[in-house]
Amino acid sequence: AMKMNYKLIKKKVHEESYSSLTDPSAVITQSWLKIRGSLKTWAKYWCVLKPGVLLIYKHQKHEQWIGTVLLNTCDVIERPSKKEGFCFKVYHPLDESIWATRGPKGELSGSIAQPMPRDHLIIRAATEETGRCWMDYIEVSIKSRNPHPHVDVKDDAADTPTREDVNANEPKEDFAIKYLTANNRGKANNSCQIYKQMTNFIGVDGELVESMEDENKNLLWAILKQVRPGMDLSRVVLPTFILEPRSLLQKLADYYFHADILSRAAKEESPVVRIKEIVRWYLSGFYKKPKGLKKPYNPLLGEIYRCQWNHPETDSVTYYVSEQVSHHPPISAFFMANRKDGFCLNASILTRSKFYGNSTQAILDGSATLMLLDQGEEYIITLPYANCKGILVGTMTMELGGDISITCKKTGYTAEISFKLKSFWAKKDATNLISGKIKHGKEVLFTLDGHWDGEIYITDKVTDERSLFWNPTPEVKKSRLKVNVVEYESQDDNESEKLWSKVTEAINKSDQEAATIEKSKLEDRQRKDAKERKDCGTEWQPKLFSCVNEDENRYVYRYIDMRPWDPSNDLMQYEWNGEIKTQRRHRNPVVKNLVKRESSLTKNASRKVVRMNSHRKQVDSSSDESSITHTTGSEKREMSIRNNPGFREFKHLQDLVVSLHSQQDRWSQQMDGLQKSIERIDNHLSGMSNRQVLTPFRLVWILLSIFVGLTASLAAYYF
Repeated sequence: AMKMNYKLIKKKVHEESYSSLTDPSAVITQSWLKIRGSLKTWAKYWCVLKPGVLLIYKHQKHEQWIGTVLLNTCDVIERPSKKEGFCFKVYHPLDESIWATRGPKGELSGSIAQPMPRDHLIIRAATEETGRCWMDYIEVSIKSRNPHPHVDVKDDAADTPTREDVNANEPKEDFAIKYLTANNRGKANNSCQIYKQMTNFIGVDGELVESMEDENKNLLWAILKQVRPGMDLSRVVLPTFILEPRSLLQKLADYYFHADILSRAAKEESPVVRIKEIVRWYLSGFYKKPKGLKKPYNPLLGEIYRCQWNHPETDSVTYYVSEQVSHHPPISAFFMANRKDGFCLNASILTRSKFYGNSTQAILDGSATLMLLDQGEEYIITLPYANCKGILVGTMTMELGGDISITCKKTGYTAEISFKLKSFWAKKDATNLISGKIKHGKEVLFTLDGHWDGEIYITDKVTDERSLFWNPTPEVKKSRLKVNVVEYESQDDNESEKLWSKVTEAINKSDQEAATIEKSKLEDRQRKDAKERKDCGTEWQPKLFSCVNEDENRYVYRYIDMRPWDPSNDLMQYEWNGEIKTQRRHRNPVVKNLVKRESSLTKNASRKVVRMNSHRKQVDSSSDESSITHTTGSEKREMSIRNNPGFREFKHLQDLVVSLHSQQDRWSQQMDGLQKSIERIDNHLSGMSNRQVLTPFRLVWILLSIFVGLTASLAAYYF
């Protein structure tokens, strides 16, 4: 039986090798590359990369074969070059031949071309992006030739599924369930990691790495071999063993565990100190890492997450609400506010993932707007991308890369920070490096350097003094603000914790089969809801955010309040069902604005009436019907304005103001009359002769006149 299994497996390996050479769908990537020959001259060839082999042709039609490189015995390395483009080297570590003896169609000799080196090839791509993509794919191809490094020829080996067992038309979720069921029987209790209290885990210093089990790599390869370089992975269903048991909306809240730094920044008087504190807060959000290299759930459309952080020093609360406002493209919007401390932040992020063979990039397109309410300043902030390499070959490693900026147009201050990826030649400790500068206009005031998950130093360009800017020491980590989430029983069905609860529970139990089933149920329900909306002709409308610029994918929080905190009127800020509001003693009077707005509405309505009257005079009797139609439309618009509750309130308020003005005019007239009466009495008294005696009758008459005048004036004022 063992001998029979040996022959079957040997035949299967031979068929697999021949199939990979002849099957056109087995191409990983192909393009024009320059190859240096033995005479150190460069020539351009059409290169086709397949699992385990690199085929070299003279032309794109695959007619003139030159040679086949056996990659399963080779290594690949980046090679410095003074020429343009990106150069790398494929070589045999023991200086043995890397060439196959026959071609893909059984050719014994290749076409005439310049001689090639026996044990290596030096290849140059036109751009760095293309070259790195080829390097990653060659690393994948080296391992994909034999996904099962050890094949057991015993009878029970037939239970192990191979790539050929996967039907091309079979859904990836079903294959993942079958594969995990076959490989994880009896292993649920002693499988790998169990994640507990994930949001409280801070992570280790240095490079974030993780080793993946062989069966998981084979499953991942079965899925990723269907995508091509540069392809967006947002529509690719990934297996659950690479998932972090929380949603992306929850992960985006990690940046605000040190929001107390923003509280200090909002109270600073100097703009240069404010920009420094904002940069310090920005860098404080990166050292918190997940345990292991995992990807959070892709939020479902309409999914909501909300939480809050208490500030003991200022006795205030920072509120955070987020919503998945779009599914294709995937856009997450979130809003963070603490009006008492004087800041709020609004952002909408488009998430994209790019696949480059042995590495992927998670890109966060978009920006966040940080607002300091007391100063009226807005800071536009961008985010770096995450680069994960070693997916199928080597150790999985995650780094941050890219250039970000923090810009305030009002003050003219800008911060520019570069997150650097570790180069191939870098030392082991040269990971997670950053460099940056803080500028005012074009003048550089400060420079930054260090590690984004460790010590960061700042240098004053005027004094050349270098000091510690940020360091996540154990004391700093203990001082992180405590996050409070909504109780599970009080959450709606579309809130992250409750929505993904069954998937999270299965992942924490290391039950990948159950996790895949529950994840598929949620995705199927989302597709069903999308189909129903399409059939009904309705569009999805977010609950908490409004789209203000569809081209730029910009969303703004519906209940945003950018007023500075008023201690005499504002009592407290609170959140209810995603709405962040402020409880006040009384509403601020806005009589002038209301009167002006209503007055403008009245003037516009009057102009419409005048235009309608002039229109009636100009038309003849034969156009009465059209005139009536035009008038009716205008009257409908005017009636819609007058039936508006806000308009009726404005009208009532205007009537009160007009009535008050009328009463004041009458009061002024009565006072003028009283003043004239007093002047007449004074003139009469002064005109009397010194001998004339003021009789009691005349005195009573004067007092009675004064009393009657005052009574009339008071009556006019009150009635």
